Amino acid sequence: MKIIYGTGNRGKLDAMRKIIKNHGFDAELYTIKDIGFDKEIIENGKTFEENSEIKAKAIKEFCNQNKIIDKIIITDDAGLCVDALNGAPGIYTARYAGKNATQEEKLNKLLENMKLYTNMEDRTCKFVCVLTAILPDGKKFSARGECEGKIALKMGKLGGITYGPVFIPKGFDKPLSDMTEEEYAKSHNHRDLAMSKLFSKLKEEGY
Repeated sequence: MKIIYGTGNRGKLDAMRKIIKNHGFDAELYTIKDIGFDKEIIENGKTFEENSEIKAKAIKEFCNQNKIIDKIIITDDAGLCVDALNGAPGIYTARYAGKNATQEEKLNKLLENMKLYTNMEDRTCKFVCVLTAILPDGKKFSARGECEGKIALKMGKLGGITYGPVFIPKGFDKPLSDMTEEEYAKSHNHRDLAMSKLFSKLKEEGY
C-alpha cells in the first residue's frame, strides 16, 4: 500500500507512521513534496469535513494529471473548538491570530477571549480532526476524531502542537505540553482516533 499524506508537518507524519505500524499495515508513506505538489489550496469550506475533502480532491486532481494512479491520498483538517466561544476558533484555528502569528500570540488571544470564564466548567472545548481518504479507484470516505477537554487558565510550556499549552484533556489536570510522553499517549489524541477509524475502513476495503 502506498499513501500520499497531504502534509509537510513532521509531527503529523510521525503520528501517521505510528498508526500504520499499530494497525499492521505494510505501507510506504509519501508527502506532497515527494510527488512535486506545490500548489496553494484554498480552504474555503465551512466545516472540517469540507476543508479536508477540498485538500484531498486538489491532490487527486494533481495525481491524475501527472499519472500518479497507484496511491491512496489522505488529507486532514483539524482545529480547536471552544464551547464558550461558539465553537471558535474552529476551522480558523491555524490563522486565529493572523496568518503569521506565533504560537504565543495565538494562545494569548485565546486566553484573552476566555478571561470572562473563570470557572473551569465554563471552559470546555474539544480538539477535532477529520481525515479524508481517496482510493486509487476514486472511492472516498472520511473519519472524525475528537478529544474533549478544557482551556487552562494560563498557558503551560510552549512548543509541540500549537494549542497544547492551554488544552487540558478530559481526565487530566494539566495541559498537553506539560505531560510526559506516557501521559500524552493516554490522552486519546484526536488525530490518532481519526486515523484509527480511517485505517479500520481501509481494512474493510481489503487493504
